[in-house]
Amino acid sequence: MNIQEEILIPLGINKLNKGTATGQNFYASENAETIEICSPVDGKAIASISLTTKEEYEQVIASAQSAFEVWRKIPAPKRGEIVRQYGNVLRKYKDALGKLVSYEMGKSLQEGLGEVQEMIDICDLAVGLSRQLNGLTMHSERPNHRMYEQYHPLGIVGIISAFNFPVAVWSWNSMIAAVCGDVCVWKPSEKTPLSALACQNLMTEVLKDNHLPEGIFCLINGKANVGEWMSHDERIPLVSATGSTRMGRAVGTALAQRFGKALLELGGNNAIILSENANLDLAMIGVVFGAVGTAGQRCTTTRRLIVHESIYDTVKQKLVKAYSQLSIGNPLTGNLVGPLIDTAAVNAFSEALQALQEQGGQLIYGGETMQGLGFESGCYVKPAICEAENHFPIVQSETFAPILYLMKYKNLDDAIAMQNNVKQGLSSSIFTQNIQEAEHFLSAWGSDCGIANVNIGTSGAEIGGAFGGEKETGGGRESGSDSWKVYMRRQTNTINYGKELPLAQGIKFDL
Repeated sequence: MNIQEEILIPLGINKLNKGTATGQNFYASENAETIEICSPVDGKAIASISLTTKEEYEQVIASAQSAFEVWRKIPAPKRGEIVRQYGNVLRKYKDALGKLVSYEMGKSLQEGLGEVQEMIDICDLAVGLSRQLNGLTMHSERPNHRMYEQYHPLGIVGIISAFNFPVAVWSWNSMIAAVCGDVCVWKPSEKTPLSALACQNLMTEVLKDNHLPEGIFCLINGKANVGEWMSHDERIPLVSATGSTRMGRAVGTALAQRFGKALLELGGNNAIILSENANLDLAMIGVVFGAVGTAGQRCTTTRRLIVHESIYDTVKQKLVKAYSQLSIGNPLTGNLVGPLIDTAAVNAFSEALQALQEQGGQLIYGGETMQGLGFESGCYVKPAICEAENHFPIVQSETFAPILYLMKYKNLDDAIAMQNNVKQGLSSSIFTQNIQEAEHFLSAWGSDCGIANVNIGTSGAEIGGAFGGEKETGGGRESGSDSWKVYMRRQTNTINYGKELPLAQGIKFDL
């Protein structure tokens, strides 16, 4: 495959790309730092990016502020029309963008294409939402009064996205925020900026065709310092940040200090419970994809497998057999498992396995770093299966790599307690054919996660439901359901259409 001709040129990416964009304009300072972006697939350089300077950042924010004054006054269904057009552009370039995501990030081509499809789906959802930004009406206790609530746009929404979903998470936020009347400033991961630049290039054409202000959708490339600027910037009322718990704690603290709004999507330490009543043929598909999909680099990756003691040995044998059949290699050529994002992630993988064994666990399959022809980037590993105890420190933390910890349970309450006994609370699952077990798992005394599934894995959420988790996962909700409300400010309105001024609660105040 010719990367330049099939992917980069159609998406408007050159060898050197300026790091700051507002719609149709790019800013680049002569003294801006430049970084080279290499693919974890083959280790080759793709292109270079110039990072945003503080001066450029100020230009972008000013442009976004100006655009908001126009965008907020456009009727929501008309804003939805712009999102609809962008969805159609994504359909046109789905193949090229999906390949770029796969090549730049390392996920399988099917997952890369699926991520772009997720963007298309959220555009469709947002278009419908643009005609349904509903408030409530309520009865006043005072005669000749009417009460209702309505929602107004916030202003600038800052979006900080992670490398593992380099485009989809931006679309979850930006497409919903756009129909709500907000403008967006996007800081993608410095590990995957080219996929973001491609999305910006496609949006630029939509804005240009509709004669809209350049600052409605903005892109800035930078490192952690840019995220700090956004978090402390009082001109940005909401920052949506996806990434590690450590990053989220810094962002959340900065926003809390200035009474800004935070939407945090942070770490996961997700578990699947395998009941003795599970359909194991069904379960193995969910477990293996959940554990090795995106090479274990999803926030919803299955990291712990809690298995009933009566089927534990059978499950272990099935898993080892399934893992031995996984194809590992170039994700653009049909392999199921691609590389980790970089060699630092490989080192973290190896260090976690060493820590596990030092803490009393056992590696029962995988764990090697792949070498030789096709693995020249040094980013490929063989997914690992381990036996462990839930209280091990390494099990309690999130390692962003394909490591699956197996552990036993005797009764369902014990299994649920084990699942819940971590600091993260994103995704969870149980496989069982027993309806009582399923309902128990979904009850108020069951899973404490934001996502709880029955007979499907922890990975692969649909955009129709709100996505997010509790505890150190951050408490944020994105995508479907009523998550649009976080991008707007709520206003309660009371109208007195009578000729008297009665006070609430029967208070008398006569002049």
